[in-house]
Amino acid sequence: MWISSIVPVRKKNGQIRVCVDFRDLNNACPKDDFPLPIVELIIDVTTGHEVLSFMDGSSGYNQIRMAPADEELTAFRTPKGIYCYKVIPFGLKNAGATYQRAMQRIFDDMLHKNVECYIDGLVAKSKKREDHLYDLRKVFER
Repeated sequence: MWISSIVPVRKKNGQIRVCVDFRDLNNACPKDDFPLPIVELIIDVTTGHEVLSFMDGSSGYNQIRMAPADEELTAFRTPKGIYCYKVIPFGLKNAGATYQRAMQRIFDDMLHKNVECYIDGLVAKSKKREDHLYDLRKVFER
């Protein structure tokens, strides 16, 4: 059983964020080689669109459930006990690849037409301004 430590990290605003140090777990896990999009190509394919909306999947990793068999790998120790994640936590080596794979499945038929995605960042794009609300609605309905 893996048990990681918690690490306090000071944020820019001075508050403390409690993070889990997954370095040992990350070193032991094979890398998921799912390809991430090339950012420059995403920028290039927005050319010619009148309207772009940029969206951030805030805490997006926390929307994807861990495989039950992998939950115990995310165990961490606190003064109050040992806990594990049921959703993908920030800091796992393969979280980005897992999230990108999920986004590409969700938006498969819209990618490179009305939507571009890079991990938890989405761009909804419309060739004509009058189509943008319709295109956004399609994104939100997913």
